[in-house]
Amino acid sequence: MAYFDHNATAPVSSEVAEAVATALKTYGNPSSVHAEGRVARASVEEARERVAQLVGAKPENVIFTSGATEANNQALRGCGRPQVFASAIEHPSVLEVAPDDDRIPVSADGVTDLDALSEMLKRRGRLVVVSVMAANNESGVIQPVKTAAERAHFDGALFHCDAVQAVGRIPFDIERLGADMATISAHKIGGPKGVGALILAEGMEVERFVHGGGQERRHRGGTENVAGIAGFGVAAKQAAERRFTIGRIENLIGLLERRAQAAVPEAVVFGENVPRIANTSLIALPGADAETQIMALDLAGVSVSAGSACSSGKVAESHVLEAMGVDSALSRCAIRISLGFENTVEEVDKFIEVWSGLAKRAAL
Repeated sequence: MAYFDHNATAPVSSEVAEAVATALKTYGNPSSVHAEGRVARASVEEARERVAQLVGAKPENVIFTSGATEANNQALRGCGRPQVFASAIEHPSVLEVAPDDDRIPVSADGVTDLDALSEMLKRRGRLVVVSVMAANNESGVIQPVKTAAERAHFDGALFHCDAVQAVGRIPFDIERLGADMATISAHKIGGPKGVGALILAEGMEVERFVHGGGQERRHRGGTENVAGIAGFGVAAKQAAERRFTIGRIENLIGLLERRAQAAVPEAVVFGENVPRIANTSLIALPGADAETQIMALDLAGVSVSAGSACSSGKVAESHVLEAMGVDSALSRCAIRISLGFENTVEEVDKFIEVWSGLAKRAAL
């Protein structure tokens, strides 16, 4: 099986699985003061240190959550600003927090339009939190986060960054980028599902989103997911170490795109003219809808996803490609390939063989 869907979720390493299993045997409540509780607390705090190091934050500014979706909701709803100006390509957990608020447009390459943002902020900045992701989950296009944060702060707005797809793939430091809040997910970097984190800049505060306890320095009620957090910590450590070997994945995705376009000259790679995270390619095969491609590749042992979200078994049109001005007929033919450290040249060969065969059949 060639797994090419790491932006959806990344495989768990044996070290992460071992950390989770060990933590499950640690039955103490991390809020308890007895010996078993202190062992659980130590596991949580070690993970907090590792996550903080990954994103350039202080450990006390890392709030563990059930995932990035919850973290995005807490950041945007709890920061005290009534309006959310989000880029049009954000994850639904950002866009649906304020569905009626203004959207920041993007270019045809999928890059946030900062001049448009500046115009939107005039006279309203102090009422606004701006949300721009570090890298898009579909196209992989890297966003101008540092400059966006500067523009937001110039007009008195707060700035939030969904860094889920960026951490471990490109350098991400919340303080250097100037973000007030950032959100990350464990399972995107090889950790367990069901755990994430809201990262706060020094001095930033948010209201609690889950009530009923004083956990997470009174930012989130409820007993911490000790096993998930322990696995998150190991995954964060591994992500920090692997970031320096990302060039191998960049070479693989480059090889895949070159061979795909050589085999199918009419193929379209979205965002190919701007910087992208090294592992991601959003590519359309005109005349072959995404669902057909996904099913054919799956039968051949290659796992990819649609460039658009799947809902109730149907492939819906991508809001990301729509924001980029892509024709709906072409958008429905887009699939996302997202590689990981375990992928090989032989797996790329297999993908090209199956995918180019689909292209030939589509042309008949």
